[in-house]
Amino acid sequence: MRKISFKLGLLFFVFVLGIETVLFASLYVTLVNARINEEFEQLLARGNNHRDVLEKSYHPSTLEHVTMMESEAETDVVITNDKGKILYFSDHILPFAKRVIKKSNKNIPYGGMIVQKNWQRESYISTVSPIRIDGKIKGYVYMFQHTASIQNMIDRLKHHFLVVGILSVFLTIMTIAFLSRVITIPLIRMKQATEKLSKGDFSVRLQVKGEDELAQLGKAIQTLAKDLEYLKKERNEFLASISHELRTPLTYVKGYADIARRPTLEEEERAKYLSIIYEEAEHMQKLVKDLFELAKMDQHSFQIEKEPTPLCLFLKKVYVKMYPAFQAKNMSLVYRCDEDITVHIDRQRFEQVMMNLLDNALKYSHQGSTVSIDVRMEKKNVMIMISDEGIGIPEADLPHIFERFYRVDKSRSRTGGGTGLGLAIVKEIVEAHGGSIYATSQFGKGTNMIITLPGGDEGVHGFIG
Repeated sequence: MRKISFKLGLLFFVFVLGIETVLFASLYVTLVNARINEEFEQLLARGNNHRDVLEKSYHPSTLEHVTMMESEAETDVVITNDKGKILYFSDHILPFAKRVIKKSNKNIPYGGMIVQKNWQRESYISTVSPIRIDGKIKGYVYMFQHTASIQNMIDRLKHHFLVVGILSVFLTIMTIAFLSRVITIPLIRMKQATEKLSKGDFSVRLQVKGEDELAQLGKAIQTLAKDLEYLKKERNEFLASISHELRTPLTYVKGYADIARRPTLEEEERAKYLSIIYEEAEHMQKLVKDLFELAKMDQHSFQIEKEPTPLCLFLKKVYVKMYPAFQAKNMSLVYRCDEDITVHIDRQRFEQVMMNLLDNALKYSHQGSTVSIDVRMEKKNVMIMISDEGIGIPEADLPHIFERFYRVDKSRSRTGGGTGLGLAIVKEIVEAHGGSIYATSQFGKGTNMIITLPGGDEGVHGFIG
């Protein structure tokens, strides 16, 4: 993560430094040009002021006065006649002035103009303002300013920009280092969390705040850790359940097979033990079949074929099949259904659902009690309820009864029968039909299993999962 922090900080620094460089360069050039233009404008304005004075009073005394004023200033002045002959000038400017006057253009506008603006190579900059009296050019006022003052101004600007630039780079580095650290700390924690997950440690707890992308990633990792922890627990319980379910019948099979192999055993006893072995083999076969069905459901390869089915007629056939079993236990099976309800179901798979639920109701109900099948329409859905007057389900166990291998009887007594997979398969099949199933129960009074199926027209093919 240090590499990521360094790379991220370096990337930010390069981009920010590039932006700052462009902005500083643009600001520097703009300021320099603005200040130089101000110097030219001030010099030209000073020349125009002298021109205005001379136009009002063009006398030798006035010319001398203007020249004397500039001799005490930072600027210099040269006054010529209309032919360019120098009449008056301030000290030390004459050699340079002659060269400028010689090269200057005679078509000079009344507002004046810049005649020497190369402040980087020449020692002076210069402007000229024409003196016009009675509509005729009487002469010219040339103003000169030493470029050393401009160079000093530029040097001061460079110094200020250099100091500000160094300070801004330092602050940029500090800010980027802080921000990159703030950004990468959650990533470092997430990396450490994923390393724990890869080692099988699912006790990951990330403190995430906000709703940005990093917070969402942290929440996703947190959710993943919880899901993996749950799956690990489920896997362990699943393997333990399979081991238990297979160990018991295998123990019976092995034990009774050893007894049945004894040559001195009576044939009647041998037949009894072989019958027990057969029953246990059937139990294992049913368990393996249920596991195989659940595996196909998990792999989304368990196809169902839906077809329009008159529900009442379908349930009537199920009622007829199950009625003898209820009669043998001295129990009543009641069937109530409207005659005009049609649903799209896989008849074989849905019969499996109903037989499983009715078998559970038969198994966990008392003699003389009643089990009922009720069907009704509720809005656009079909409700099927299987009710019994049996032992019921404790409230703490009710949310878990559709989990694989979950049994309300924690002792897993084999006298209760079943593999603990029946309701899990029921739930998968019902949901594959686009429906849902849930249970309500009062412990000691009975249980209701409620199936909801979508009504109306729908597709006729589906997959479990």
